[in-house]
Amino acid sequence: MTELEAKYEFASGAFFPERIFARITDIRVEDPSLIDKSAQRRKRRDKLTLDGKLAVLACDHPARRVTRSGSEPVRMGNRHDFLGRILRVVTSPEIDGVMGTTDIIEDLLIVDQLIIERGGPSFLDNKVLLGCMNRGGLSGTSFEMDDRFTSFTTGSIEKLRLDGAKIMFRLDPTDSRSLDTIVACAKAITELNKRSIPVFLEVFGVERTENGYKMLKNADELIKTIGVATALGDSSRGIWLKIPYSEGFDRVTRATSCPILMLGGESPGDPTVILQEFSKGMASGHNVRGALVGRNILYPGPEDPRAVTEGVSRIVHQNYDVEHALRHISNVHGKDMDKLTAFLS
Repeated sequence: MTELEAKYEFASGAFFPERIFARITDIRVEDPSLIDKSAQRRKRRDKLTLDGKLAVLACDHPARRVTRSGSEPVRMGNRHDFLGRILRVVTSPEIDGVMGTTDIIEDLLIVDQLIIERGGPSFLDNKVLLGCMNRGGLSGTSFEMDDRFTSFTTGSIEKLRLDGAKIMFRLDPTDSRSLDTIVACAKAITELNKRSIPVFLEVFGVERTENGYKMLKNADELIKTIGVATALGDSSRGIWLKIPYSEGFDRVTRATSCPILMLGGESPGDPTVILQEFSKGMASGHNVRGALVGRNILYPGPEDPRAVTEGVSRIVHQNYDVEHALRHISNVHGKDMDKLTAFLS
């Protein structure tokens, strides 16, 4: 048990009670137009970044049949708990925004509008909202490398006034379906460029193992794959890369002039590991501009997801080292647990 684990244990139900979760279903049945109302009302940033950097939450995993967290195979399949953790993170003033599929983004828009209608402040105003587009390469399936576009479209991202799009390709040199996904990504980038919508492009190599696909956190492979990624579409002007941290990351950063966000991968249950990687990564190159991270801050063992989020954000935006980030986490966990219930009683 780590020092953080010995002191605190987060309970998402205390922050996001079942009664509030139930209201989302009521809205979906009785007044689904509230989603568009919320999206049109939301105040957007004038610029994507405030200081050239971003710390964004990723929560698109279940749409690709990825529900495991730690030893629990369907932990992220509990939508009440999953959404509660997302809300815990997104309501922090220190996170820049959130990336998700249609259902997640729309759940957030519903909760935000409910709070506003009851006199509370919006937690989505001036946040960066990114719509995830391709989730068709379902984990563990025979067609996993054929990652078709099955969630947000360019048109729906524009209609909901989102701030960017997230797309992904994983490269398996032995599987020709990787090329189909790459071509689809190129087409999507061209369409998004027509509407001046920034593209957050996640790329990395994989290899098939007996237990499914394994991410290749190898500097040489990342360098080669980045060269492919940044040449996709009719222009690279809107591309932000999302890539894993690896040994030799300073070499990886020199493979492109595009801004880079680090991804987190599976959660080890202890935030210290990811904080160490992000701290090293931020110092690896001028074009490393933050993190787009999910499971590591949503399921950080018993720790408070919001507190861990703020630790990551301070590494990104305030150049905190790991020791100071951990100290901040210990000082703020459990803060503002009534952020929702104060208005949604």
